[in-house]
Amino acid sequence: MVTGLRQDARTVAAAVVDPELPMLTLADLGVLREVSESGGRVVVTITPTYSGCPAMDTMRDDLEHALRGAGYDDVEIRTALTPAWSSDWISADGRRKLAEAGIAPPGTGPRPAAGPIPLTLGPTVRRVSCPRCGSPDTVEVSRFAATACKALRRCRSCAEPFEHVKEI
Repeated sequence: MVTGLRQDARTVAAAVVDPELPMLTLADLGVLREVSESGGRVVVTITPTYSGCPAMDTMRDDLEHALRGAGYDDVEIRTALTPAWSSDWISADGRRKLAEAGIAPPGTGPRPAAGPIPLTLGPTVRRVSCPRCGSPDTVEVSRFAATACKALRRCRSCAEPFEHVKEI
């Protein structure tokens, strides 16, 4: 940075966008866990949305690039696996941004999910409202969409396909 004044490290890290859901920041998604700054050194801790998330390398690179661009020379990106990320960590603003982008946020059925989603080993029937018309009459087309954390659904009312961020 030319002026010698650095932006707040937390503000910089919180503004980095998710590589798979670019309408969300890492803070919106809830994967940005901690940002600490001491003597010019910045340590950022992030949590993957699920084990083996392929976007983690890109998140680390984007965070490091943004922080170095903001004037921080000593940057460390850490990964925390516990507690495991939950879709409950997506902010209200993040849920709004998903819906505005035509992606159903987790817990958008007639009775939104709250708290941890119980693990079931058999088929599940999940009611997800259409982000375009609001109808709860939707059907899952594929358990996996463009990324493993999303499912592909279709609305029976307006016939539009849409993605749904899965509850974890």
